[in-house]
Amino acid sequence: MDSVATIPTANGSKYLQQLCKHWSHKFEVSFDPAAGTIPFPTSVLHLAASPEALTLTLTAPDPAVFDRMEGVVIEHLQRFAFREELKADWVRA
Repeated sequence: MDSVATIPTANGSKYLQQLCKHWSHKFEVSFDPAAGTIPFPTSVLHLAASPEALTLTLTAPDPAVFDRMEGVVIEHLQRFAFREELKADWVRA
């Protein structure tokens, strides 16, 4: 099961790299300026940056994980993007 959020921002690559570097101290993160993957213990976050947006795709086997992890990811993103007011509308598929 996936939950996807596309966040309009011209700084998607910057935020992708900040999130990946932040969590690379705890997890086996892989990333470049355009894409990244963060394997959390209960889910996996895939990030994709374009010039107009940052797309987050959270994959988890249990729907109960989404509520917590969506909040954790957005909270960290908003800390890094404090100069911008970023909003994420997660859509579960």
